[in-house]
Amino acid sequence: MTVEPALLRRPATELAALIRSGELSAVELTQAALDRIAAVDGRVGAFVDVWADDALAAAAQVRSGDARPFAGVPTAVKNNRAVAGRRLTSGSEFAGEHRPAHDHNVVRRMREAGFVLLGATNLPEWGVTPVTHPRRFGPTRNPWDLGRTAGGSSGGAAAAVAAGMLPVAHGNDGGGSIRIPAAACGLVGLKPQRGRVSLAPDLGWHLLVQDGMLTRTVGDAAATLDALAGPEPGDLAPPPPPTEPFAAAAARGARGDVPRLRVALVLDPPLDHDASPADAAAARDAAGLLARLGHEVEEVSAPWRIPGLLDLFTASFGPGIASSIRATELRVGRAVTPDDVEALSWALWERAQATTAVDHLIFDARLQAVARTVLAWSARFDLIVTPTLATAPVPVGALDPDGRPDPMGGFADGARFSPYAAICNVTGVPAITLPLGVRPPGDEAAGMPVGVHLIGAPAGEAGLLAVAAQVEAAAPWDDRVAPLALAD
Repeated sequence: MTVEPALLRRPATELAALIRSGELSAVELTQAALDRIAAVDGRVGAFVDVWADDALAAAAQVRSGDARPFAGVPTAVKNNRAVAGRRLTSGSEFAGEHRPAHDHNVVRRMREAGFVLLGATNLPEWGVTPVTHPRRFGPTRNPWDLGRTAGGSSGGAAAAVAAGMLPVAHGNDGGGSIRIPAAACGLVGLKPQRGRVSLAPDLGWHLLVQDGMLTRTVGDAAATLDALAGPEPGDLAPPPPPTEPFAAAAARGARGDVPRLRVALVLDPPLDHDASPADAAAARDAAGLLARLGHEVEEVSAPWRIPGLLDLFTASFGPGIASSIRATELRVGRAVTPDDVEALSWALWERAQATTAVDHLIFDARLQAVARTVLAWSARFDLIVTPTLATAPVPVGALDPDGRPDPMGGFADGARFSPYAAICNVTGVPAITLPLGVRPPGDEAAGMPVGVHLIGAPAGEAGLLAVAAQVEAAAPWDDRVAPLALAD
């Protein structure tokens, strides 16, 4: 079969079916993805490493009839999750060329699902910022406009999918890091419920971080979650299992089988930076569509614009970054210096060093109190709709974490670019961004995609995916393709 580049833009579930039927071989598809990476990644900067020989060898082991859900489908791993024998940099020079001997849980599950791992994708140093611009590897650019960011921290993953290099790619989300780049690049980005995808064996539990996949369709978001979800021995707080496969919920939603939902449209963000007209309009349009689909929609204000919320979030987020730096210190056998890491990483490191263990526990308790307030308020709704971002994707370099004298000020600017996302990491609930809008003529980024953010109920990924699929069926976006994805 002749593999045209457009084939890589088809859903991963469809590609797996073609391989399963024998109509397409895994080697053909993998080679097509490698060719596409070679053709366009020099302009994008999505990949840190490409493992061509091993990927082709793995693809050669896949035969027609392989029952694994994604047998032979190429993908990539964000370079902050361990892949045995491959360098794990987290975007930092300080990490060196460390090659762990084990697979992270998500990597093992991707292999078990049949995915062919093509390489590792770029991210900001330690995954800190909502743009991907590490000093070590350089920026990842947006396939819709190479002068703008692909978002972060899963920016390499989003750019690889949006540019047509891969059908889906792995990411993770500690403050919007799946949803932000998905919105910036015109993709679907699902942050699952806290604990749904195990962080084993590296972490037992994390207040903020959850792994997932960046996809083009809701169906792929659901099917990949089925592949990744589930507890591992020692997990501290796994959520209750779903009552149906996530893929079944999405299929049900695509057929219109969704109960009438109570929907809140919320335009005021948790952080003090209101949405641009294009971002607000996309959310309003989505709410109108949901009303036409039979749901009960009400525009309301949420009790989440809390004074000092960004500082409180940073007090919890920062020590997680510092712990990664400390673990690297222990591995390399020396103390970190300001020259080893970017200015923002050093600022977060110093701030964490000045925080006592008791204060850290207090900050986490206060953050959980915020979560309780928001969850108690949101219990009267089945779904919350907000913009995903507050502005167009910023120009490359605008939020360079190593390029300004006040790095913490830059961190705050990044939060204002994406003020709606992190509250879902605080509450732990699932949330998904859908590429429902387009920036209009006259906008600073006219023609670029606009994401709309749907926030579900606790442990409610199935219901969230069902209504997302219903929206996708009513307002499809499969004809919206980044210009670079169409280039030779």
